[in-house]
Amino acid sequence: MSAATTRSRTPDRLCAEAVDLARAAAEEVAWPGVVGEHVEAVAEGDRVVTHFFACEELGYRGWRWAVTVARASRAKVVTLDEAVLLPGPDALLAPEWLPWSERLRPGDLGPGDLLPTEAEDLRLEPGYTGADEPPPNSAVSAEMAELAEAEDAEVTAEAPADLQVAPSRGSIAAVAEELGMRRARVLSRYGLRAAADRWDEAFGAKTPMAQAAPATCVSCGFLAPVGGSLGQAFGVCANEFSPADGRLVSLAYGCGAHSEAAVMPKPPRPAPPVVDETKVEPFPLRPAPDSGSVPDTADESGAELGHS
Repeated sequence: MSAATTRSRTPDRLCAEAVDLARAAAEEVAWPGVVGEHVEAVAEGDRVVTHFFACEELGYRGWRWAVTVARASRAKVVTLDEAVLLPGPDALLAPEWLPWSERLRPGDLGPGDLLPTEAEDLRLEPGYTGADEPPPNSAVSAEMAELAEAEDAEVTAEAPADLQVAPSRGSIAAVAEELGMRRARVLSRYGLRAAADRWDEAFGAKTPMAQAAPATCVSCGFLAPVGGSLGQAFGVCANEFSPADGRLVSLAYGCGAHSEAAVMPKPPRPAPPVVDETKVEPFPLRPAPDSGSVPDTADESGAELGHS
């Protein structure tokens, strides 16, 4: 019989009437005064009933004290089964527990924190594999290294156990390190796409700044290109006055600090003075005298002229 059918049956009369017994058990487990009014009685089975009491304890809003009572077949004495505190339909509950890997959000990592990555992280893929092992007759293969070690043991006086182990030159990790490929894992397509979507959401074409921009970053002189496949859609902003300075921005992003958005005209420069050195123009030091006036000068004898 299903649980829904079991709970839909009529509660046992004697067990349903044992409210005082259930309340006393709840107050013994909890504390006098925190067990509230009787809420309901639910049949759990044949002659098994659970009484629910409201919980008046601070911080447990919507919780209920559940006391289960029962009686044996053909017995008239009701006995106590258990008393627990259970959340009700509208109980205040803590959020569902999540592992740290799912609770972590961008910006939570602080100085000194270590963030391990899972071995099967979908954002990463192997940077190199051991599938391309060198052939057995190769100079860097493991077999050839063992032969070289055996020959060294024959020509030396020391015991083979005391010899130094030859470096595993034929390992894929050693070859990758020699070629500058020291990363054991690199970004997968999924990790690259997830990062691109995240960056495009922060500095992409749909942001309010880009919607009001006069032009996009693809034509801005302050855009520093990046290599790889990301360079087809992103670049680094190098304008100190831009809100995205030093950030990876989408080529469809834009802001008011675009290099060609508002080019300031150069201030006008006056024309240089023109000097004609081929013609002499006399310049009088004194103004020319009027024709009807007599110059106010003195003769050689010192008598003033112009007086009657």
